[in-house]
Amino acid sequence: MVTFIRWLFRLTAAAIMLTVLAVLSIYYLTSRSLPDYDKTLSVAGLTAPVEIVRDNANVPHIFGSTDADVYFGLGYAHAQDRLWQMVTMRRTAQGRLSEVFGPRTVEIDKLMRRYDLYALAQKSVGAQDARTLAALTAYAAGVNARITEVNTDALGRGAPEMFLFDVAVAPWTPADSIAMGKLMAVQMMGQLDKEVLRARTSLLLPDANRLADILPDVPGTGIAALPAYASLIDAPLPHYAQNTDTLRDPLSPFHRSELAGASNAWAAAPNRSAAGGTLLANDPHLGFSAPAIWYLARLQLSQGGVIGATIPGIPAILSGRSERLGWAVTSSYMDDLDVYIEKLNPENPEEYLTPTGYKPFTTRKSIIEIADEAPVTITLRWTENGPVLPASHANLATITPPGHVATVAWTALSPRDTTISAAIGLMAADSVQSGIAALEPYVAPSQNVTLADLENIGMKTVGAMPRRAAEHQSQGRMPTPGWIQANRWQGRSAYAANPEFVQPQGGIIGNTNNKTVERPFPLHVSFDWGDSQRVQRWQRLMQNRQVHTRDSFIEAQLDTVSPAARTILPLIAADLWFTGEAAPEGTRERQRQRALTLLAVWNGEMNEHMPEPLIYAAWVRALQTRLIQDELGPLAAEYTHVEPLFLERVYKDVAGASVWCDVLQSAPSETCADMARMALDDALIWIEEHYGTALESLRWGDAHQATHDHPVLGKVPLLKHFVNIRQSTSGGDFTLNRGKTGADPAAPFLNVHGAGYRGVYDFADPDSSVFITSTGQSGHFLSRHYDDLGELWRRGEYIPMSLDADLARAAAVGTTHLIPTP
Repeated sequence: MVTFIRWLFRLTAAAIMLTVLAVLSIYYLTSRSLPDYDKTLSVAGLTAPVEIVRDNANVPHIFGSTDADVYFGLGYAHAQDRLWQMVTMRRTAQGRLSEVFGPRTVEIDKLMRRYDLYALAQKSVGAQDARTLAALTAYAAGVNARITEVNTDALGRGAPEMFLFDVAVAPWTPADSIAMGKLMAVQMMGQLDKEVLRARTSLLLPDANRLADILPDVPGTGIAALPAYASLIDAPLPHYAQNTDTLRDPLSPFHRSELAGASNAWAAAPNRSAAGGTLLANDPHLGFSAPAIWYLARLQLSQGGVIGATIPGIPAILSGRSERLGWAVTSSYMDDLDVYIEKLNPENPEEYLTPTGYKPFTTRKSIIEIADEAPVTITLRWTENGPVLPASHANLATITPPGHVATVAWTALSPRDTTISAAIGLMAADSVQSGIAALEPYVAPSQNVTLADLENIGMKTVGAMPRRAAEHQSQGRMPTPGWIQANRWQGRSAYAANPEFVQPQGGIIGNTNNKTVERPFPLHVSFDWGDSQRVQRWQRLMQNRQVHTRDSFIEAQLDTVSPAARTILPLIAADLWFTGEAAPEGTRERQRQRALTLLAVWNGEMNEHMPEPLIYAAWVRALQTRLIQDELGPLAAEYTHVEPLFLERVYKDVAGASVWCDVLQSAPSETCADMARMALDDALIWIEEHYGTALESLRWGDAHQATHDHPVLGKVPLLKHFVNIRQSTSGGDFTLNRGKTGADPAAPFLNVHGAGYRGVYDFADPDSSVFITSTGQSGHFLSRHYDDLGELWRRGEYIPMSLDADLARAAAVGTTHLIPTP
């Protein structure tokens, strides 16, 4: 027995030692890829030395003798901190994820190959102007210098993820940077989902008023009633078809329309600024990840310094400022995509119908390599309208009749995409007007760009705007027959037709993805907008002050009052407020009274420390589900987010919308008050199951955690605790400090989409300008800069945005000197 115990002790000790040695070895290998920011390195491709000064937030300030050398330095810095993110994004755009991740990503690769974005990016290289081509070439050389350094000096393959996956890193090329821009267009594409959902819903709701209830237009001048989708397609269609969309993988760039992009931006002219200079604020909204998509940088170019937010892989400040001009971006929600239903030739399925008869598809074979499995060959097919998409994508199978296929026309599919030239040109502009002129080559994704120079402010919608015929059958709102000439695009509208607002009389301009113009089709810009609520709060905050300051703009960015809650709550609770005696303790009625008592004194602030936001959010979610599930059946599950305009129409009985309150399958006739009461009970039961019965101790932030998850390692046991960043947050779907909730029924209120970058630029005192991102500069989870900015972001704090080189050097964490190879 003693011998057994002795050997058991020895084996246990040996196992512990081996585990410790393994952990130390892994740490040593992964830490080898941590960048050294304080060094001198000889590299090929430079004309003169480049200096990269890292300030105490690890923001690189890049100085060089020529613009090309500065772009080289940016490429090197991006690759130092975000190499894994860059190569993963490039593989996504190329449709080559499965070479690394195996069968998990085959469907993503198939879809990306069908869009053919990378081939289009390669064709677009030759369309760039000389300045942009030089920038792209120098930037690629900088990225490749870092890759060469990693390989030469055995620096842990450049990122810890490289040890877990056998990733061959090819040299960076100018086409790769253009592909990054197209990939961002994919992530912000929401029109396809909306068209399909509208078509599917119209098959169940033949009454046009009811379709307008659940998919409402933003208030304003309406449009002519649309035909039912069934009348557009002269072929058998299912009354309802089961959801066919593939699962949403964290590596997929395709997002639901609710998460396809948003943002805030606003500017004040000198006469509305306390210090007499222009002010500009921006917080673009994208899906959260670790690391964040944004990367802060400063470039000292020949025309002066520029500083702000970049995306690794793209050599441009996409939101930021120079010494004389600031620019901010928000999603414009331009309708720059149309879905078509193409009729196959019954005699030859390799042909499709056009206005002039049947024509053959343009086809090409494409081979997808899959790790540890045999490759898959797919056939890419294109029509005159665009690529043929798989029936599983975005539930296209549910609205595509037999003998037909679905295609898509989309501005991002341009083979002469000069968006990057517009971004490079904007950094050289020095006024609102020159900035607007520089943005003319912009193609996709369409944006509203808000500008502020030293004296003026303005906003321009940029991006290619399709020109549609007035006779278009669905006005681009639903899929239409691709063989009818009137449904096809008639070219691109002139840049001058894009909305433009310069020097507004009131001295304030801004956008929260709200409706910006009311123009008749086909110059309408869009029928679907990204916001009908936040803009109300923004208007109030802007007009409450005669003059604004940097701090008042910050206050607006961080505002968490929900105008939707303030509007909806009095409507749905009108007949429920407690006025009599308290119900017995422990009863459902008593719990309902407690909830209503809390909500009765709530001001609509979605504060992370308060219980009311959680009660309200659970209530309206349950209410919308109850209202629509009998009319829409399984399709109701596709409506994952509450639509305030729908609830408002129902409870104000707009155009008879209160009919939604009566449950069709039940004998009694339910009132809207009945539905509100039952939904509140549903919500309270759900809350009790997840958070307990003590309503007063609930915290919205417990349910509304920001999910900055690693897209590859975020679900790996143990590792996920090192790579994921979770934070209790305020805000909600309809607050200026937007924290968009997800679509996971198990955790419906997680904060998955919001302001990954915030910046406020003050031209009265430029060095007092500030910015922040939601995680940190580094993509290396062992780096202290992986999440160091995240806590500041959560608390609503910022770091300085200065073009003063001495300030950057004074608190530098390191300075890298790149010198040309002799």
